[in-house]
Amino acid sequence: MPAKKAPSTATAAASAPAPAPAGPPGTGLSLVQRALRKLGLVRDIDFALYLPMRYEDETRVVRLADTRDGDMAQVEGVVTECEVVFRPRRQLIATIDDGSDTCELRFFNFYPSQQKQLAVGAKVRVRGEMRGGFVGRQMMHPTVKAAGTALPNALTPVYSTVAGLAQPVLRREVRSGLARSVLDETIPVQIGLRGAWDLRAALSFLHYPTPDVSMAALEDHSHPAWQRIKAEELLAQQLSQLQARLERAAQRAPVLPSSAEPLPASLHAQLMAVLPFGLTGAQQRVGEEITADLGRPIPMHRLLQGDVGSGKTVVAALAAARCIDAGFQCALMAPTEILAAQHFGKLVGWLDPLLAERGLRVAWLTGSQKKKERDEMSAAVESGQAALVIGTHAVISEKVRFRKLALAIIDEQHRFGVAQRLALRGKAGGDLEPHLLMMSATPIPRTLAMSYYADLDVSTLDELPPGRTPIVTKLVADHRRDEVIDRIQSQIGQGRQVYWVCPLIEESEAVDLRNATETRDELAGTLGEPVKVGLLHSRMPTAEKQAVMAAFTANEIQVLVSTTVIEVGVDVPNASLMVIEHAERFGLSQLHQLRGRVGRGAAASACVLLYAPGDSGRVGEAARARLKAMAETGDGFEIARRDLEIRGPGEFLGARQSGAPLLRFADLATDTLLLDWARELAPVMLQKHPELAQRHIDRWLGTKAEYLKA
Repeated sequence: MPAKKAPSTATAAASAPAPAPAGPPGTGLSLVQRALRKLGLVRDIDFALYLPMRYEDETRVVRLADTRDGDMAQVEGVVTECEVVFRPRRQLIATIDDGSDTCELRFFNFYPSQQKQLAVGAKVRVRGEMRGGFVGRQMMHPTVKAAGTALPNALTPVYSTVAGLAQPVLRREVRSGLARSVLDETIPVQIGLRGAWDLRAALSFLHYPTPDVSMAALEDHSHPAWQRIKAEELLAQQLSQLQARLERAAQRAPVLPSSAEPLPASLHAQLMAVLPFGLTGAQQRVGEEITADLGRPIPMHRLLQGDVGSGKTVVAALAAARCIDAGFQCALMAPTEILAAQHFGKLVGWLDPLLAERGLRVAWLTGSQKKKERDEMSAAVESGQAALVIGTHAVISEKVRFRKLALAIIDEQHRFGVAQRLALRGKAGGDLEPHLLMMSATPIPRTLAMSYYADLDVSTLDELPPGRTPIVTKLVADHRRDEVIDRIQSQIGQGRQVYWVCPLIEESEAVDLRNATETRDELAGTLGEPVKVGLLHSRMPTAEKQAVMAAFTANEIQVLVSTTVIEVGVDVPNASLMVIEHAERFGLSQLHQLRGRVGRGAAASACVLLYAPGDSGRVGEAARARLKAMAETGDGFEIARRDLEIRGPGEFLGARQSGAPLLRFADLATDTLLLDWARELAPVMLQKHPELAQRHIDRWLGTKAEYLKA
């Protein structure tokens, strides 16, 4: 790879950290600096691009008589009354009169300075939400200033902040960073945005818009200044994705020919022969795409996506067989031991007898293993005897050394952090990179894949294997719980099994465990003997989890009460009913994943979404949209599209946890024209204006661009 050039003056200036007051000697960063860093505000350009979440209009004063209930209003008047009362709690109550009407100001939290500011006879300017009531007009905790000060000529920005960083301080820091930022054009005029706002004008306007602007155009990001910002952001992301793809193309990976030995004797052919089912057309197509990638000297970087039950594990097994046929090792990493064990059970059954004929084996690595077993497995990996290595994060521990790793498969890739994916890639050793196949059971809508996965090749399994039965989904209010119990008894009477999923309440694992335990006890008491009700949760020891799952698989347990540890990978064909308690608390993709645990056999299957209406008798708007989508469709791609609409791309992809750069301003649902423009411009800029392209990436993404190379 060519040596990197020194950054230009403009880039260096954009990257310069913003000055902030120093802390006491020896303490390092000041409190303000630490708070700013929490918000990602380090360089001048970070401040310039930190746009307001909303605005307050302090540019005009209105008469009290002209305000209505619910208005955000700014008025000036004379304080006519001010007292501290204790009904029912200590509070400061003042009254102002502006000549057209009076308004009561009420403060439950206040300081002596505020009481002094509101002394009777003082002229003040107050701003807050106007409320009507029996006592007349009222404001709760309004902002208070001395009357007569000059009114601003722009709307007042309100920024998202953190504890310890007040709005006035943050506004000052942002204004200072914006003034210092180097905002020269990085988009060439001849190929860029003709007639559009320039970057400095757009940013200055969005930080301090004039009061005559349409508030709606600011809030829905349709104003021309917003269009310029969104176009720049999308271009930066497309440039960085394309740059990552080009850098990857310069790397080298082991070439894995489609067959290293006569076809009938190859592991791939033997595996195909022992599979108890035929491949779908989609599986055959995707297998050919992967085979072509493995035969090239460029590292494969492919995302294999498919709906629940579409057969991703089979495709992964066939890819592993190609790798082993070529004389190399393959690693498969899953996020949980239950999911890793599920893969291990299937792949051992298929591959272990075939590998044994070759003097090879499948190795199993998890964090809960006894030292002796782990050392034995690690030795098999290092010697090359373990041709296929399956496990959790233990696969990437420093002590595990591969002899000839050529293919890394990551299941549920969105649940792994960037550092973990990089560590697995680094296991190949030498100058070669392993091929990388990432799998996801959360289908990704096309526009999202174009933006977030522009540096990936995407293969889609859009065809379910024969024999999968449709799942009927029912919404049932919590007060009809007895009907659900009757349905469970009916299914058990037919020899079927049932999942009952309890929600996770992130604030308290102890509460989660108590809820799940109480539910298990309640169901056991209601269903009675000889029905066995099991319990599975994340805090159980691994051996105990495995024992419970083995008992459920063998139908020794008829009802399994679980937290979401069964979300992915669990395959029990005899389970025909899924009950999800407090379904309104789950995300849409998570609900779809859970629903996919049933319908895996020949029996008709159902998913009951048990929801608890709130005090109003209704669930929230987003929860209602999720439940409606689940009832209306079983198509994972339609579910994904609606989930993207409800949650937005950052939450949908788990990108907030993984570190992947998020689109802060652009909306993939509405900005498709800008995305198309950015996709067309990115290769032209990288080819004809590489320095401008790099400055544009540095300005918008900074160090976040590194995440795209993982």
